[in-house]
Amino acid sequence: MSDNPDRLGDDGQQTAVDGDAAVPTDDDLSIEELQASVGAVRDEVGKRIIGQHDVVERLLVCVLCDGNALLESNPGLGKTTLVRALSDATDLGFSRVQNTPDLMPSDITGTEIIRETPEGRDFVFERGPIFANVVLADEINRATPKTQAALLEAMQEKQVTAAGETYELPDPFFVLATQNPIDQGGTYPLPEAQTDRFLMKILVDYPEFDEERTIVKQYAEGAASPDVERVLPRTHLLAAQRLVRQVPISDDIRDRAIELVRSTREDEQVEFGASPRASMALVLAAKARAFVHGRTHVSWEDVVEMAPPVIRHRVILDFRAEREGLSPDDVIHRLLNE
Repeated sequence: MSDNPDRLGDDGQQTAVDGDAAVPTDDDLSIEELQASVGAVRDEVGKRIIGQHDVVERLLVCVLCDGNALLESNPGLGKTTLVRALSDATDLGFSRVQNTPDLMPSDITGTEIIRETPEGRDFVFERGPIFANVVLADEINRATPKTQAALLEAMQEKQVTAAGETYELPDPFFVLATQNPIDQGGTYPLPEAQTDRFLMKILVDYPEFDEERTIVKQYAEGAASPDVERVLPRTHLLAAQRLVRQVPISDDIRDRAIELVRSTREDEQVEFGASPRASMALVLAAKARAFVHGRTHVSWEDVVEMAPPVIRHRVILDFRAEREGLSPDDVIHRLLNE
């Protein structure tokens, strides 16, 4: 490994990193090579997920931001397949938690068990499925609030506390959760404190006709599910995550992004606006989108594209706006136009 790997400087050009700021990669990769590797992930995921380009891009942005994502859609639109394909395209450990009302917190975090040893019986902490790089929390709103809360520390602090001991989670670590908006029987809506821990709320819509025809031909008439190659090693992903935070953004664009978030707190159609955490998430997501598109600076278009998924789950509309049938996205788009 070179002593001076490339990074993004303040002017968007490649400069040297000195000493402790060096990015830990196995190979001497340039910014362009890392961007190409990230783009290859999108291509590999596209082998299994037909269409849904915006959804794939936003999920990839979450990964580059080291953030969690909440995917919401009607059943059968490939949310689970999408997350699994993303894991297959990267060198990351994967685990899946199927949430049900009887799921206990220890079923996720792990529990102490008695194990026979040559010295006798001893208590050993048996790690749960939370100890993976990519954790798919399927139908998270079917778990009880007690179990949902077990994910809160992991999502925010990247650690688990059990039996008085604290265990670090793997690096990187993401919770990619799914929920169904139409079947609310026997569900427990996520509290605002937990939804705020998700960097994005990504809505998955129905595919176009041509895309659905391709899906049917591939999965109903094809011989097997397409293989997804691992194209982004873990060390390269960590390097890309660090480079994303160094992508330059002009003061003007940063200030406009902050003003957009602040305007949700003053708008008459919003009862509770977004917190400063949304401002940080919006700027970081805009940087990651610029990186995904092969650019070395943030444009206002990046902010516009990332605003709905970053803000929509962080605002609560006034009852009059809900009565008029408005959604958070309607308010966000109006504020963007203003």
